[in-house]
Amino acid sequence: MNEPAFLAYLKEIALIHESIGLLEWDSQTGMPEKGAAHRAEVSSYLSGKAFSMSTGPEMTDYLAYFAAHPEELSEFGQAVYDKVKEEYDLNKNVPADRYQAFRKVQSMAHSTWVKAREAKDYHLFKGSLEELINFTKEFIPLWRKEEATPYDVLLNQYEPGMTVAILDDVFSQVRDGIMDIRQVVAEKGTVPDTSFLHRHVTKEQQRQFVTQVVTELGYDFSRGRLDDTVHPFMLNLNRNDARITTRWDENDFGMATLGVIHEAGHGMYEQNVAAKYDYTPLAGGVSMGIHESQSLFNEIIVGGSKAFWQRQFPALQAITGETFADVEFETFYKGLKETKASFVRIESDSLTYPLHIIIRYEIEKMIFNDEVSIDDLPQIWNDKYEEYLGVRPGNDLEGILQDVHWAGASFGYFPSYALGYMYAAQLHHGMEKELDVEAILGSDDYSAIRKWSTKNIHQYGSSRKPNRLIMDATGEALNPQYLLDYMRKLYFDVYNISE
Repeated sequence: MNEPAFLAYLKEIALIHESIGLLEWDSQTGMPEKGAAHRAEVSSYLSGKAFSMSTGPEMTDYLAYFAAHPEELSEFGQAVYDKVKEEYDLNKNVPADRYQAFRKVQSMAHSTWVKAREAKDYHLFKGSLEELINFTKEFIPLWRKEEATPYDVLLNQYEPGMTVAILDDVFSQVRDGIMDIRQVVAEKGTVPDTSFLHRHVTKEQQRQFVTQVVTELGYDFSRGRLDDTVHPFMLNLNRNDARITTRWDENDFGMATLGVIHEAGHGMYEQNVAAKYDYTPLAGGVSMGIHESQSLFNEIIVGGSKAFWQRQFPALQAITGETFADVEFETFYKGLKETKASFVRIESDSLTYPLHIIIRYEIEKMIFNDEVSIDDLPQIWNDKYEEYLGVRPGNDLEGILQDVHWAGASFGYFPSYALGYMYAAQLHHGMEKELDVEAILGSDDYSAIRKWSTKNIHQYGSSRKPNRLIMDATGEALNPQYLLDYMRKLYFDVYNISE
């Protein structure tokens, strides 16, 4: 056994994962509806194959050999070994046949979720959801190491080192801070004019505009593409094939515009990981929290910048003809950044967005730590929306069926969005120590921002843990106050509030 043979073995696993990714991308963008069952067979077979290779006898032999002969690994090889060992230790106790069965249910669940959305009926999806939850509960004891609660086990898979204890404290601070800002805005703010927001903008016009914008931000379409889907996502096959998707609404141009800007942030991260990590577990983003920091930096920091829109609004006006010809820039910017309670997370404004995440976090905790009934989830969801946002969903589509994550068994993922939001604000603060961010966003060249992000985040792939990346880039550990300070400044400006 030697390092080249070990890396070749890992490359074979990586190639299988790329094949699975391409199949799943197709299933969410263009596969015929009746192909779901056959696709689930193929996806589960390949997933089982990759899982067996990652946890089976040959991998066990490699890990045992290099544990006894670490001197035979280069510095790079040792870093790869450490990551492989981490994933092996996580999954080695999960039977391959149970994992393959789980992946088959997971693959089928997406089409069930789509049908349930079309009918606005949670009960059509409930059976699939229950199966996925039961599989996850079956695996948690096999994944568990020293985590305090079952839900900690899931959190740790998306954000290493994250716990319920940490999130309860951080989310309490964020929730209270947002509630305070919302109260001041409601009591003292001047509500912006939003009458123009739902003017008709064709899909083609939106695509032309946002494609131009994300190209300028640094997303490379020669190594990516934009497709349509029910729920937007980015798929990383490799650094030269990082695809993004969106959904369009010709009477709400902001949804797809900011959605594509968001997904392009994910894509830019993947496209700028160092080439040396190709075909190893160190390729790709290190955690979903760090990944969301890059997409939310694009969507919230860039998309919330007055200087950015001052430059881009004339381009939007030129593409859309007379549609916004009568709208002044200040009116456009402030209307675009309006805050109000909404039902749908991906359509929410920057200020209320974290509340949508906290609701999902609290429900997932109830599922895995408190054994809540699956039957009660829609009412719990609706009750929490009424409690936190003052609105109550009128149907399951604008309620519990709006997100694709549970159809993919991505339990523990949602907190990454709020963590990413906090990371994004903190990275913005760190970036401003070296760059005049607003001046750059008002210019014709955004490349300095992308280069800073690549230098501090992108290039490392999964070779550095999230806490180290944030500490190295900003000089301190996660601090949610930067997010609250950012939102207070932005919304007090939008609502004409003097501090």
